[in-house]
Amino acid sequence: MKNRLTLAAAALLLTSLAAHAETIEMKVFGMVCGFCAQGIEASLRKNPATVDVVVSLEKQLVVVETRAGVDIPDKDLKAAITSAGYDLKSVARTARTLADVRGELASKSDR
Repeated sequence: MKNRLTLAAAALLLTSLAAHAETIEMKVFGMVCGFCAQGIEASLRKNPATVDVVVSLEKQLVVVETRAGVDIPDKDLKAAITSAGYDLKSVARTARTLADVRGELASKSDR
């Protein structure tokens, strides 16, 4: 019985940790210039969970790296994006690192 409880607790912990991804990718419409990117970055950097932000105007992509084990709720992300004047279309928590995203964006722009 004790082993079952331990396994259940471990499974719950893993599920909880998986829900708190360290990379959040968002599709954002309405960004057209560097000033747009700066406004979104500044807005998202105000959140204490934010470590870094990458914005791709071409891909309409905003990626936020959060502190380990800390998440930013969707409602907070939406508030930051819409208050900066843009339209949040989707939010996804991914296993990709910010370095992976930057590398992918750089390789696609080299083509």
